[in-house]
Amino acid sequence: MAVIIDRELNGGTQVVHKFENGFGASVIRSGRIAGFGTSYGYEQGLFELAVLSFPYGDEQYSLEYGTEITDDVLGHLTEQDVLDVLARIESLEAK
Repeated sequence: MAVIIDRELNGGTQVVHKFENGFGASVIRSGRIAGFGTSYGYEQGLFELAVLSFPYGDEQYSLEYGTEITDDVLGHLTEQDVLDVLARIESLEAK
């Protein structure tokens, strides 16, 4: 697993992970998401996670809705929940 982005985002944080299988994850805890409000669980200090794919290399990722993990963003996650989901993403069959 490689962390390819670790930054402040809208009053919070975003960490983007990339795995050797071609999948990754965006883990956010932020006060504002694209101007539409907070990440799911922000008020409770929790995280939001989206599964990613990297069709154009490390610099450009897109949300991946076609995995067994989720077809949407996962919200209200504890730190342990995030670690568990990251392990599941890392174990997916390569794209």
